[in-house]
Amino acid sequence: MDSFYSQCSAPAVVLSATEQATAPAATLGQNRHIIVQRLGLTDYEAAWAYQEKILADTLAVKAQNRQAAEAGLPLITTPNYLLLCQHPHVYTLGKSGKPEHLLLNEAALAQHNATFHRINRGGDITYHGPGQLVGYPILDLDNFFTDIHRYLRVLEEAVMLTLAEYGLTAGRIAGLTGVWLGFEEGAANPRKICAMGVKCSRWVTMHGFALNVNTDLSYFNHIVPCGISDKAVTSLQQELGRAVPLAEVEDRLLIHLAHLLDAALLEQA
Repeated sequence: MDSFYSQCSAPAVVLSATEQATAPAATLGQNRHIIVQRLGLTDYEAAWAYQEKILADTLAVKAQNRQAAEAGLPLITTPNYLLLCQHPHVYTLGKSGKPEHLLLNEAALAQHNATFHRINRGGDITYHGPGQLVGYPILDLDNFFTDIHRYLRVLEEAVMLTLAEYGLTAGRIAGLTGVWLGFEEGAANPRKICAMGVKCSRWVTMHGFALNVNTDLSYFNHIVPCGISDKAVTSLQQELGRAVPLAEVEDRLLIHLAHLLDAALLEQA
């Protein structure tokens, strides 16, 4: 059965600093290598279809392994992928989202050169566009740890550590998945810099995170982001007052994600 996890509502489980920084050692049959593909500016539907293909192929291997295990035959290790890309202007609505949180009709979408898709992740509505770093990990969590709550916290932690390299203190807000600035209780201006929404099938993940780097934030004015009307969105560019090379952010994020997952990254064109 598929599991859907909201990009808006966080599970109550939060890792300690030690848990966030240390992954368990791999056991026999686990594959801790992650194939990284930098896809550049990619059509949303094309990226979604590519994720679905990798997911289906991985699930097929897992099905074969179940049969092999019953027959006492050797098992095949499953692959792990991380797709990094940007998208043309697009709004996506998750399984639990409300269509009325998109404030544009079809004509207005066309005027803004934007498209709209209902998709199979958790959460409400969000925006993707140029200048935003989108990451789609298609990981078999049987290779790492079978805890989807911990997985979400690891993604958040990797983003938080990346932002710290730019002098930004980011964190979590109770009940709200993603990464925030002004997250402290009572802060006057809480603002989301990274949204998250994932799907997990038989411990294989898809969808992921969207980190605003040099994003045109005006596009968020046309939705109720994640269904949250009382908090703002921001970007690295807005916070620092300058554009930041997207490839530089990718490189830094990859280092932190590899450490947190105790993984080896393999770049693939």
